[in-house]
Amino acid sequence: MAGNIKDKEAYQRLNFLYQAAHCVLAQNPENIELARFYCFTQKTISKRLVLRQDPSVKRTICKKCCTLLIPGVTSTVRQKRGPWRQRKTIVRCLSCGLTKRFPNNPKHKLWVDQPEAQLENQTSRDAGPSSKSATQEKKSDIGSASTTAKTSSTAQANLTKPS
Repeated sequence: MAGNIKDKEAYQRLNFLYQAAHCVLAQNPENIELARFYCFTQKTISKRLVLRQDPSVKRTICKKCCTLLIPGVTSTVRQKRGPWRQRKTIVRCLSCGLTKRFPNNPKHKLWVDQPEAQLENQTSRDAGPSSKSATQEKKSDIGSASTTAKTSSTAQANLTKPS
């Protein structure tokens, strides 16, 4: 399935822009504007081509100012307990002040990580019942044909018997 990606070149470009933003900030943490430009370009390309990005990538980019969120450099990360003792991870962008809250539940799974979300699981599940019902229809057709053949042979036998 990895070989059949629709817009492989576009995903490669998005990957390159994301890595370039990381490299720019790693070499010089004051180059926030250049990294922001790379992230903004990445976001624009994905919107224009209607491509879905991985949630782990989207979580590291600020929705408001397109800054790459690196803890301690461009963002702060805090762990907090909410109501009913639910843990949350709070990420705050230092450029614009936008706050993101993520549930910090060890049992929580993203939709992308669940088996129902995978395309190969859906197609195999969808193909299974339809092929099974087609097989059952074929069997019932064969069964009715054999029943018809039996009744016609007994009718012929009854006709040929002397009375």
